[in-house]
Amino acid sequence: MAVSLAKLGIRPGDRVADVGCGTGKVSIAASRVAEHVYAIDRRPEAVAYARREAAAAGSENIEFFEGDAVDVLAGIDHLDAAFVGGSRRLPEVLDLLARKVRGRIVVNAVMVGTLYEAITSMQRLGIFIEALHLQVSRSAAIADGVMFKPQNPVYVIVGGVGCS
Repeated sequence: MAVSLAKLGIRPGDRVADVGCGTGKVSIAASRVAEHVYAIDRRPEAVAYARREAAAAGSENIEFFEGDAVDVLAGIDHLDAAFVGGSRRLPEVLDLLARKVRGRIVVNAVMVGTLYEAITSMQRLGIFIEALHLQVSRSAAIADGVMFKPQNPVYVIVGGVGCS
C-alpha cells in the first residue's frame, strides 16, 4: 500500500477516488493528505466495514458510495488521483478515469489477467507509465536451514494524465 500511495503522489487539496475500496485502508491513508476521498465499492458489506474503519480513524473527509464504479464515477466531475483496487469493468473504469483525473492513476492487481488488462488499457489511452511487481518473502525453516516463502505478490500499474 505504501508504494501505491507514493506513486499516487497525493497532495494537500487533492480529490482522490478509491475504486474497490474494500476495507478502506487506502481511503483512510489518502484522507490524511487529500481534501476529499471518494470511496467506492459494489459490495455493501465492504462499504459498511470501510465506513466503520474510517469513523474509528477519525477520517471525516471520505464520502462512501455503494454501487458500480462506472456509474458512480460518471457523477464525479474531476479528480487529482485515483487508486483502483478492484478489477470489475476495469477498461471502462480506466476510460472514465483518464477523462477525469489530472494526475496519477494506480491499479493494484494480484491476477496476471488484471495486470494485462490494466497495462493494455492504459497503453490504449496513452497514459501508461510503468508496472511494478512487488513481493515480500518471509523466512521459514527447511531441513537444517532457512528458506524464503513469498507472501502475496502484487502488481502496481501506474498511469498518468496531465503529469510528468
